[in-house]
Amino acid sequence: MALDNATDFSMSRQAMKAELLDAETELRLAYAWRDQRDEQALHRLITAYMRLAISMAAKFKRYGAPMNDLIQEAGLGLMKAADKFDPDRGVRFSTYAVWWIKASIQDYVMRNWSMVRTGSTSAQKSLFFNMRRVQARLEREAATEGLELDRHQLHQMIATEIGVPLRDVELMEGRLSGSDFSLNAVQSADEDGREWIDALEDEREQAAEAVEHTHDTEQLRQWLLIAMNALNDRERFIVRERKLREPARTLESLGVELGLSKERVRQLEAAAFAKMRKNLEAQSSEVQHFIA
Repeated sequence: MALDNATDFSMSRQAMKAELLDAETELRLAYAWRDQRDEQALHRLITAYMRLAISMAAKFKRYGAPMNDLIQEAGLGLMKAADKFDPDRGVRFSTYAVWWIKASIQDYVMRNWSMVRTGSTSAQKSLFFNMRRVQARLEREAATEGLELDRHQLHQMIATEIGVPLRDVELMEGRLSGSDFSLNAVQSADEDGREWIDALEDEREQAAEAVEHTHDTEQLRQWLLIAMNALNDRERFIVRERKLREPARTLESLGVELGLSKERVRQLEAAAFAKMRKNLEAQSSEVQHFIA
Protein backbone atom coordinates (compact mmCIF):
# COMPACT_ATOMS: atom_id res chain seq x y z
CA MET A 1 0.00 0.00 0.00
CA ALA A 2 2.84 2.36 0.83
CA LEU A 3 4.35 1.65 -2.59
CA ASP A 4 1.03 2.41 -4.27
CA ASN A 5 0.80 5.72 -2.42
CA ALA A 6 4.34 6.59 -3.47
CA THR A 7 3.51 5.78 -7.08
CA ASP A 8 0.32 7.86 -6.91
CA PHE A 9 2.26 10.81 -5.50
CA SER A 10 4.96 10.50 -8.17
CA MET A 11 2.42 10.40 -11.01
CA SER A 12 0.51 13.35 -9.57
CA ARG A 13 3.69 15.35 -9.16
CA GLN A 14 4.72 14.69 -12.76
CA ALA A 15 1.26 15.65 -13.99
CA MET A 16 1.39 18.92 -12.07
CA LYS A 17 4.63 19.84 -13.84
CA ALA A 18 3.09 19.44 -17.28
CA GLU A 19 2.53 22.50 -19.44
CA LEU A 20 -0.73 24.41 -19.37
CA LEU A 21 -2.15 24.76 -22.86
CA ASP A 22 -3.91 27.88 -24.02
CA ALA A 23 -6.85 27.53 -26.39
CA GLU A 24 -4.81 28.32 -29.49
CA THR A 25 -2.06 25.79 -28.74
CA GLU A 26 -4.62 23.15 -27.81
CA LEU A 27 -6.44 23.68 -31.10
CA ARG A 28 -3.21 23.46 -33.09
CA LEU A 29 -2.23 20.20 -31.42
CA ALA A 30 -5.70 18.76 -31.96
CA TYR A 31 -5.57 19.57 -35.69
CA ALA A 32 -2.06 18.12 -35.98
CA TRP A 33 -3.22 14.83 -34.48
CA ARG A 34 -6.52 14.60 -36.36
CA ASP A 35 -5.22 15.60 -39.79
CA GLN A 36 -1.59 14.44 -39.73
CA ARG A 37 -1.60 11.78 -36.97
CA ASP A 38 1.27 13.69 -35.37
CA GLU A 39 2.17 11.54 -32.35
CA GLN A 40 4.21 14.31 -30.72
CA ALA A 41 1.14 16.55 -30.79
CA LEU A 42 -0.93 13.76 -29.26
CA HIS A 43 1.67 13.24 -26.52
CA ARG A 44 1.64 16.95 -25.60
CA LEU A 45 -2.14 17.01 -25.52
CA ILE A 46 -2.39 13.90 -23.34
CA THR A 47 0.41 14.98 -20.99
CA ALA A 48 -1.07 18.43 -20.51
CA TYR A 49 -4.44 17.04 -19.37
CA MET A 50 -3.20 14.07 -17.36
CA ARG A 51 -3.66 16.17 -14.24
CA LEU A 52 -7.36 16.36 -15.11
CA ALA A 53 -7.51 12.57 -15.46
CA ILE A 54 -5.78 12.02 -12.11
CA SER A 55 -8.06 14.50 -10.40
CA MET A 56 -11.14 12.70 -11.69
CA ALA A 57 -9.71 9.29 -10.77
CA ALA A 58 -9.26 10.43 -7.16
CA LYS A 59 -13.02 11.04 -6.89
CA PHE A 60 -13.67 7.30 -7.31
CA LYS A 61 -11.28 6.04 -4.62
CA ARG A 62 -14.21 5.45 -2.27
CA TYR A 63 -15.30 2.50 -4.41
CA GLY A 64 -12.26 0.56 -3.20
CA ALA A 65 -10.35 0.29 -6.48
CA PRO A 66 -6.55 0.81 -6.42
CA MET A 67 -5.64 4.37 -7.31
CA ASN A 68 -3.06 3.22 -9.86
CA ASP A 69 -5.76 1.29 -11.72
CA LEU A 70 -8.14 4.24 -11.60
CA ILE A 71 -5.45 6.53 -13.03
CA GLN A 72 -4.73 4.01 -15.77
CA GLU A 73 -8.40 3.84 -16.75
CA ALA A 74 -8.62 7.64 -16.64
CA GLY A 75 -5.63 7.80 -18.97
CA LEU A 76 -7.32 5.39 -21.38
CA GLY A 77 -10.41 7.58 -21.38
CA LEU A 78 -8.24 10.62 -22.06
CA MET A 79 -6.63 8.91 -25.05
CA LYS A 80 -10.03 7.91 -26.43
CA ALA A 81 -11.14 11.51 -26.09
CA ALA A 82 -8.06 12.74 -27.98
CA ASP A 83 -8.67 10.23 -30.76
CA LYS A 84 -12.32 11.19 -31.22
CA PHE A 85 -12.05 14.93 -30.55
CA ASP A 86 -13.21 17.18 -33.40
CA PRO A 87 -11.57 20.63 -33.08
CA ASP A 88 -14.00 22.08 -35.63
CA ARG A 89 -16.83 21.95 -33.10
CA GLY A 90 -15.42 24.90 -31.17
CA VAL A 91 -15.36 23.10 -27.81
CA ARG A 92 -12.33 23.03 -25.51
CA PHE A 93 -10.66 19.64 -25.36
CA SER A 94 -10.83 19.54 -21.57
CA THR A 95 -14.61 19.93 -21.66
CA TYR A 96 -14.92 17.09 -24.15
CA ALA A 97 -12.39 14.84 -22.40
CA VAL A 98 -14.20 14.96 -19.04
CA TRP A 99 -17.01 12.75 -20.35
CA TRP A 100 -14.67 10.11 -21.80
CA ILE A 101 -12.51 10.01 -18.67
CA LYS A 102 -15.54 9.65 -16.42
CA ALA A 103 -17.08 6.93 -18.59
CA SER A 104 -13.84 4.93 -18.64
CA ILE A 105 -13.44 5.08 -14.86
CA GLN A 106 -17.08 4.20 -14.24
CA ASP A 107 -16.88 1.19 -16.55
CA TYR A 108 -13.82 -0.04 -14.67
CA VAL A 109 -15.42 0.42 -11.24
CA MET A 110 -18.57 -1.41 -12.29
CA ARG A 111 -16.61 -4.27 -13.89
CA ASN A 112 -14.60 -4.81 -10.73
CA TRP A 113 -17.24 -4.13 -8.08
CA SER A 114 -18.37 -7.74 -8.00
CA MET A 115 -17.84 -11.06 -9.73
CA VAL A 116 -21.45 -10.60 -10.87
CA ARG A 117 -21.57 -8.00 -13.63
CA THR A 118 -23.50 -5.01 -12.35
CA GLY A 119 -24.61 -3.67 -15.71
CA SER A 120 -23.41 -1.25 -18.35
CA THR A 121 -26.42 0.72 -19.63
CA SER A 122 -26.60 4.45 -18.94
CA ALA A 123 -29.54 3.89 -16.58
CA GLN A 124 -27.67 1.23 -14.60
CA LYS A 125 -24.59 3.43 -14.38
CA SER A 126 -26.67 6.31 -13.11
CA LEU A 127 -28.25 4.02 -10.54
CA PHE A 128 -24.93 2.55 -9.41
CA PHE A 129 -23.19 5.88 -8.88
CA ASN A 130 -26.14 7.95 -7.63
CA MET A 131 -28.31 5.56 -5.63
CA ARG A 132 -26.63 6.10 -2.26
CA ARG A 133 -26.56 9.88 -2.66
CA VAL A 134 -30.23 10.06 -3.69
CA GLN A 135 -31.22 7.68 -0.91
CA ALA A 136 -29.43 9.77 1.73
CA ARG A 137 -31.10 12.96 0.50
CA LEU A 138 -34.56 11.40 0.46
CA GLU A 139 -34.06 10.06 3.98
CA ARG A 140 -32.92 13.48 5.23
CA GLU A 141 -35.92 15.20 3.66
CA ALA A 142 -38.30 12.63 5.13
CA ALA A 143 -36.72 13.03 8.58
CA THR A 144 -37.07 16.81 8.33
CA GLU A 145 -40.79 16.40 7.68
CA GLY A 146 -41.14 13.87 10.47
CA LEU A 147 -41.83 10.99 8.08
CA GLU A 148 -40.51 7.46 8.25
CA LEU A 149 -40.11 5.67 4.92
CA ASP A 150 -40.25 1.90 4.69
CA ARG A 151 -37.94 0.08 2.32
CA HIS A 152 -40.49 -0.24 -0.48
CA GLN A 153 -41.41 3.44 -0.36
CA LEU A 154 -37.75 4.45 -0.39
CA HIS A 155 -36.98 2.21 -3.36
CA GLN A 156 -39.99 3.55 -5.24
CA MET A 157 -38.91 7.15 -4.66
CA ILE A 158 -35.34 6.34 -5.78
CA ALA A 159 -36.67 4.68 -8.94
CA THR A 160 -38.77 7.76 -9.73
CA GLU A 161 -35.91 10.14 -8.96
CA ILE A 162 -33.33 8.38 -11.14
CA GLY A 163 -35.80 7.24 -13.78
CA VAL A 164 -35.32 3.47 -13.62
CA PRO A 165 -37.69 0.54 -12.92
CA LEU A 166 -38.31 -0.39 -9.29
CA ARG A 167 -36.88 -3.87 -9.89
CA ASP A 168 -33.55 -2.34 -10.96
CA VAL A 169 -33.37 -0.42 -7.69
CA GLU A 170 -34.06 -3.55 -5.66
CA LEU A 171 -31.42 -5.55 -7.54
CA MET A 172 -28.84 -2.79 -7.23
CA GLU A 173 -29.54 -2.49 -3.51
CA GLY A 174 -28.62 -6.13 -3.07
CA ARG A 175 -25.44 -5.80 -5.10
CA LEU A 176 -24.27 -2.65 -3.35
CA SER A 177 -24.96 -3.92 0.15
CA GLY A 178 -23.92 -7.54 -0.35
CA SER A 179 -20.68 -9.18 -1.27
CA ASP A 180 -19.43 -12.13 -3.26
CA PHE A 181 -19.69 -15.45 -1.41
CA SER A 182 -17.35 -18.41 -1.66
CA LEU A 183 -18.62 -21.29 -3.76
CA ASN A 184 -17.14 -23.60 -1.13
CA ALA A 185 -19.56 -22.36 1.54
CA VAL A 186 -22.09 -25.02 2.60
CA GLN A 187 -25.74 -24.52 1.78
CA SER A 188 -26.91 -25.49 5.28
CA ALA A 189 -25.62 -26.07 8.79
CA ASP A 190 -26.02 -29.85 8.46
CA GLU A 191 -22.86 -31.90 8.48
CA ASP A 192 -23.76 -33.39 5.11
CA GLY A 193 -24.70 -30.04 3.62
CA ARG A 194 -23.57 -29.59 0.03
CA GLU A 195 -21.28 -26.79 -1.01
CA TRP A 196 -22.74 -24.24 -3.43
CA ILE A 197 -20.23 -25.31 -6.07
CA ASP A 198 -21.92 -28.74 -6.13
CA ALA A 199 -25.12 -27.09 -7.34
CA LEU A 200 -23.51 -25.49 -10.39
CA GLU A 201 -24.44 -26.94 -13.76
CA ASP A 202 -21.69 -28.97 -15.38
CA GLU A 203 -21.00 -27.15 -18.65
CA ARG A 204 -18.67 -29.84 -19.98
CA GLU A 205 -19.74 -31.90 -22.98
CA GLN A 206 -22.02 -34.74 -21.91
CA ALA A 207 -21.54 -38.35 -23.03
CA ALA A 208 -24.37 -38.29 -25.58
CA GLU A 209 -23.08 -35.03 -27.04
CA ALA A 210 -19.53 -36.41 -27.23
CA VAL A 211 -20.69 -39.50 -29.13
CA GLU A 212 -22.76 -37.43 -31.53
CA HIS A 213 -19.87 -35.02 -32.12
CA THR A 214 -17.45 -37.90 -32.79
CA HIS A 215 -19.89 -39.50 -35.23
CA ASP A 216 -20.47 -36.24 -37.09
CA THR A 217 -16.75 -35.50 -37.26
CA GLU A 218 -15.95 -38.94 -38.68
CA GLN A 219 -18.78 -38.68 -41.22
CA LEU A 220 -17.58 -35.27 -42.36
CA ARG A 221 -14.02 -36.60 -42.62
CA GLN A 222 -15.15 -39.43 -44.91
CA TRP A 223 -17.10 -37.02 -47.14
CA LEU A 224 -14.10 -34.71 -47.43
CA LEU A 225 -11.75 -37.59 -48.27
CA ILE A 226 -14.04 -38.68 -51.09
CA ALA A 227 -14.30 -35.10 -52.35
CA MET A 228 -10.50 -34.65 -52.21
CA ASN A 229 -9.99 -37.89 -54.19
CA ALA A 230 -12.11 -36.39 -56.98
CA LEU A 231 -9.44 -33.72 -57.53
CA ASN A 232 -6.32 -34.10 -59.64
CA ASP A 233 -2.89 -34.09 -58.03
CA ARG A 234 -2.27 -30.39 -58.53
CA GLU A 235 -5.67 -29.39 -57.17
CA ARG A 236 -5.22 -31.63 -54.12
CA PHE A 237 -1.81 -30.11 -53.48
CA ILE A 238 -3.17 -26.56 -53.62
CA VAL A 239 -6.11 -27.31 -51.31
CA ARG A 240 -3.89 -29.16 -48.84
CA GLU A 241 -1.30 -26.36 -48.71
CA ARG A 242 -3.91 -23.58 -48.52
CA LYS A 243 -6.43 -25.11 -46.10
CA LEU A 244 -4.91 -28.07 -44.27
CA ARG A 245 -1.50 -26.67 -43.45
CA GLU A 246 -0.64 -24.46 -40.47
CA PRO A 247 0.30 -21.78 -41.30
CA ALA A 248 -1.34 -21.77 -44.72
CA ARG A 249 0.84 -21.25 -47.79
CA THR A 250 0.42 -18.02 -49.74
CA LEU A 251 -0.74 -17.94 -53.34
CA GLU A 252 2.55 -16.36 -54.30
CA SER A 253 4.71 -19.09 -52.72
CA LEU A 254 2.62 -21.82 -54.38
CA GLY A 255 2.92 -20.04 -57.71
CA VAL A 256 6.70 -20.00 -57.46
CA GLU A 257 6.80 -23.73 -56.63
CA LEU A 258 4.34 -24.69 -59.40
CA GLY A 259 5.71 -22.26 -61.97
CA LEU A 260 2.38 -20.41 -62.18
CA SER A 261 1.22 -16.86 -61.59
CA LYS A 262 -0.46 -15.99 -58.30
CA GLU A 263 -3.72 -15.32 -60.16
CA ARG A 264 -3.59 -18.72 -61.85
CA VAL A 265 -3.12 -20.46 -58.50
CA ARG A 266 -6.14 -18.56 -57.16
CA GLN A 267 -8.22 -19.71 -60.14
CA LEU A 268 -7.17 -23.33 -59.62
CA GLU A 269 -8.02 -23.09 -55.94
CA ALA A 270 -11.50 -21.70 -56.67
CA ALA A 271 -12.09 -24.40 -59.28
CA ALA A 272 -11.01 -27.11 -56.82
CA PHE A 273 -13.38 -25.84 -54.15
CA ALA A 274 -16.24 -25.72 -56.65
CA LYS A 275 -15.48 -29.31 -57.69
CA MET A 276 -15.40 -30.44 -54.05
CA ARG A 277 -18.69 -28.74 -53.30
CA LYS A 278 -20.35 -30.38 -56.27
CA ASN A 279 -19.00 -33.77 -55.21
CA LEU A 280 -20.20 -33.31 -51.61
CA GLU A 281 -23.67 -32.30 -52.73
CA ALA A 282 -23.85 -35.38 -54.92
CA GLN A 283 -22.91 -37.69 -52.03
CA SER A 284 -25.76 -36.90 -49.69
CA SER A 285 -28.33 -34.24 -48.88
CA GLU A 286 -26.99 -34.41 -45.31
CA VAL A 287 -23.85 -32.64 -46.46
CA GLN A 288 -25.89 -29.46 -46.77
CA HIS A 289 -25.92 -29.32 -42.97
CA PHE A 290 -22.13 -29.04 -42.92
CA ILE A 291 -21.42 -26.81 -45.94
CA ALA A 292 -24.33 -24.36 -45.64
